[in-house]
Amino acid sequence: MAMPASTTLLAWTRLLRAADLASQHCAATLRTLGLPPPEWYDVLLAIERSGALRPRDLQAALGTEQYALSRLIDRMVKAGLLQRVPCAEDARGYLLHLTIEGRAMRAAMWPLYAEAIETALGARIAEEDCTVLARLLAPLTEPISA
Repeated sequence: MAMPASTTLLAWTRLLRAADLASQHCAATLRTLGLPPPEWYDVLLAIERSGALRPRDLQAALGTEQYALSRLIDRMVKAGLLQRVPCAEDARGYLLHLTIEGRAMRAAMWPLYAEAIETALGARIAEEDCTVLARLLAPLTEPISA
């Protein structure tokens, strides 16, 4: 079994710490203003861009665990932001659609979420470094093959 190099471990811990701090900041910003967490925004945006999505397609788009996504969908349906519509091709399945309230919530969340992202990342490193960081992280956003 190969052990990671010390630089790999350093990059790993910094990647996790940076992601955790940025996520916490964004969630706290939205929570302070009485808005739902960033995960809700991600769901609303993915469905808005697609028009409608099956839960499995939403799961693939977000990279979220199925059990966590199922609970999240239930909460968002209960909040009136999403609607389950029976799927014409699969009688057992359904499509997720945004409600009018869901569209309004996504629109209300974005300016505050965008500001939190800017504070957490954009204001802390140069734009050129953001470009390099995005390029370096790109291969890490693909599924890991065994």
